[in-house]
Amino acid sequence: MGKTASFFVCQSCGAQTKQFFGRCSSCGDWNSLIEQKVPKGDGRQSRKSIHLPKDPSNLRSVPIASLSEKLVMRLASGYRELDRVLGSGLVPGSLILLGGDPGIGKSTLLLQSATAMSLSRSVLYVSAEESAQQVKLRWSRLQSTESNLHLLAETDLETVLQELEVLRPEVAIVDSIQALHDSALSSAPGSVAQVRECAAALQRMAKEQSIALILVGHVTKEGMLAGPKVLEHLVDAVLTFEGDRFASHRLLRAVKNRFGATNELGVFEMHGSGLVEVSNPSKLFLSGASAVGVATIVACEGTRSLLVDVQALVSSTSYPSPRRTATGVGTNRLHQILAVLEKHMGFPLSRYDCYLAVAGGLDVEEPASDLGIAASIVSSFKDIILPSGMVFIGELGLGGQLRSVGQISQRLQEAERLGFNTAVVPKASGLELIDTSKEMKLLKADTINEAILMALGV
Repeated sequence: MGKTASFFVCQSCGAQTKQFFGRCSSCGDWNSLIEQKVPKGDGRQSRKSIHLPKDPSNLRSVPIASLSEKLVMRLASGYRELDRVLGSGLVPGSLILLGGDPGIGKSTLLLQSATAMSLSRSVLYVSAEESAQQVKLRWSRLQSTESNLHLLAETDLETVLQELEVLRPEVAIVDSIQALHDSALSSAPGSVAQVRECAAALQRMAKEQSIALILVGHVTKEGMLAGPKVLEHLVDAVLTFEGDRFASHRLLRAVKNRFGATNELGVFEMHGSGLVEVSNPSKLFLSGASAVGVATIVACEGTRSLLVDVQALVSSTSYPSPRRTATGVGTNRLHQILAVLEKHMGFPLSRYDCYLAVAGGLDVEEPASDLGIAASIVSSFKDIILPSGMVFIGELGLGGQLRSVGQISQRLQEAERLGFNTAVVPKASGLELIDTSKEMKLLKADTINEAILMALGV
């Protein structure tokens, strides 16, 4: 028998070390190192250089300009929202990783999509976590029509590969990649080695057979995709399915996409009959009623503009240090906006508690919402209701100046479509082409003082 060498692999991040430690030195997780053994090679042997005759016919590389372009026909997923996030549909031979919290609706979304696609093409659904009867019960609850969807309840990787080779479907779904098991490896299912090898084998099969393959991935308690980081590098697109357990809507985001735009957003709503697309998601994030401390902003998620209500509550504090709480917006941004308002407008906000929340549980990260956040804070502090039909668009600088933001024409068009008639925007926004609009009134300001004066008259 040949000699073997052992090393330890972290099951959380995939880091390798030759010595066992109770805690991984890379990610900091405890008791995550598992020993793996590999044949030990002879260190005295060196790689021999290959000497080939200098014949141009031996070259495998070709000039990139000589390659012919092939027209890629995308496959419709059955959901316009899912197609939007993917970039107009599924690409044959691509790998897509879908992650999300347990119970958020990943399996429901993919089962409904697979059923819709199976009406016109061959689709295979591999259930590695549930039995065939469990999937059939969910399918019967979600669908009432017949379909040609093929179902395989199997955890063995070799069996799944054989089914893919024999059936040759156009689309295949594996739920989930952490539940597959390669019998050639001694590690347990869900380990770093198992996930890496199973994903690589499925990738080879998808590329050879031009199968659009969707993998379901687990997430850790921190909300990150479980498994080695190489899994995210291996796939062509990474989608996250998120939402509040106490709300019915679900958000589908693309954080990586080799065939489309990233940071695209798809909105769904959970009903008793399954997931339903939301064609106008702004209705989910608008209250429709005027109140103190409520301002409307226009946030861009990929190519989509969303109108969202921002709510602020400013009250006197009874503590030496005032409280600052933000939901949907970074706390550091809230502190920055409060400091700018106190410095340049003279409001003593350092002696007041401030609570900020974005309606609908949406996370707004772009700086274009700064002006709307500032307006909501001033509205709550002065106890004044903002005029109805007004939106705020602009980035707030530390010097109190307003800066232009991207896609402002698209934002204004969406606001006008939903019935808003006034917009407070930075003066240096290049809106000469939109000034001819008779429906939307533009209030242009250079500083936060001018913007608040135009909006509230204070």
